[in-house]
Amino acid sequence: MKYDQIDSKLFVKNRKKFTAYMRPKSIAVFNSNDIYPIGADSTLPFEQDRDIFYLSGADQEETVLLLFPDAMDSKHREILFVRETNDHIAVWEGAKLTKEKATEVSGIETIYWLSDFDKIFFDLMTEADTIYFNTNEHYRQAVETQTREDRFIEKVKKEYPAHQWAKSNPVLQKIRGVKEPEEIAIMQRACDITEKGFRRVLGFVRPGVWEHEIEAEYLHEFIRNRSKGFAYSPIIASGGNANVLHYIENNQQTKAGDLILMDLAAEYANYSSDMTRTIPVSGKFTERQKEVYRAVLRVKDEATKMLVPGTIWAEYHKEVGKLMTSELVGLGLLDKADVQNEDPEWPAYKKYFMHGTSHHIGLNTHDYGELKTPMKANMVFTVEPGIYIPAEGMGIRLEDDVVIQEKGEPFNLMRNIPIEIEEIEELMNS
Repeated sequence: MKYDQIDSKLFVKNRKKFTAYMRPKSIAVFNSNDIYPIGADSTLPFEQDRDIFYLSGADQEETVLLLFPDAMDSKHREILFVRETNDHIAVWEGAKLTKEKATEVSGIETIYWLSDFDKIFFDLMTEADTIYFNTNEHYRQAVETQTREDRFIEKVKKEYPAHQWAKSNPVLQKIRGVKEPEEIAIMQRACDITEKGFRRVLGFVRPGVWEHEIEAEYLHEFIRNRSKGFAYSPIIASGGNANVLHYIENNQQTKAGDLILMDLAAEYANYSSDMTRTIPVSGKFTERQKEVYRAVLRVKDEATKMLVPGTIWAEYHKEVGKLMTSELVGLGLLDKADVQNEDPEWPAYKKYFMHGTSHHIGLNTHDYGELKTPMKANMVFTVEPGIYIPAEGMGIRLEDDVVIQEKGEPFNLMRNIPIEIEEIEELMNS
């Protein structure tokens, strides 16, 4: 790992929050992710499952966390199983968690080698009535690959058919959505690294540079600041490419007079940031570009003010739609007839702003968090309105990450990242 070690007190708190929701005499198990093959002897870089990381801080493959608050032997109430390491593995693959280091990282006293899991698990299951399975129930998930967690669930259902089953996901949705101060501090660091990348790029962009060259500038700055790199596939969309919402080819040359929409951000310690900025290739916005840009910025600023405790996510999006409708009428993109005759299921503004405005962010870019219940303090949301006008060859989106406060407006983790037209132009021409 490149990041500074996180204080294990965070993971101790997270486990306490989870176990507080568990049924009596129940066990919860969380598996690390697989290492995925590419072909021959090549694999994708390892990415830890965010749930086991959230609860333990363990950031390596072949790791299992077991929680059993009612275990008869107190040392078995929290167990972390890790891959047994040795000098040979250290030479070929680098240092792995020793039992002592695993305790230091996680705050868990009982550490076993993974080879002991089946024997210990069987013994503990004789004391338990229920097992919590960790299924992925995120509203945007579309996983086709069988995961390590899937294989574990399949095996346990076959070998322990008399036990009751429960779901970890509803608990994780509830507790992961509300961030601890330590998590917000980590996310702030990710945002600060993103700021460094953006400021670097403002001094680099000029007509003729390629989108992938801009991507390289960001990546250089992110990695030199102890990030693994991008929190998600970067979008660097110049000119009309900005009208493709998930444009990730980044293979076109920029042209004078165009805008570049950049939706990208750094991760830090597995936590995401999520930024979008739109800048002029030539260093100066045209009057029309300024007009549309200011409309998007007004919507973003007003939408941000709505993110307060008690707000309902679905209702919030309807209100943002009203703000955007007003701005689009002002820009001459919609008229009153368009609004009066709109389909309630697909309002008129959706022609130019077809995606949502906010999502939870944290260990995942589209993070776990409750969406059907009122918002709570210390939830972290993106705010990302956009206006896309293919006929004019431009798309403008602006996005910040904000923390809901107990009272008052949200706290903007990206408050130091330039967004005003005048500051962007000044920095690009300095």
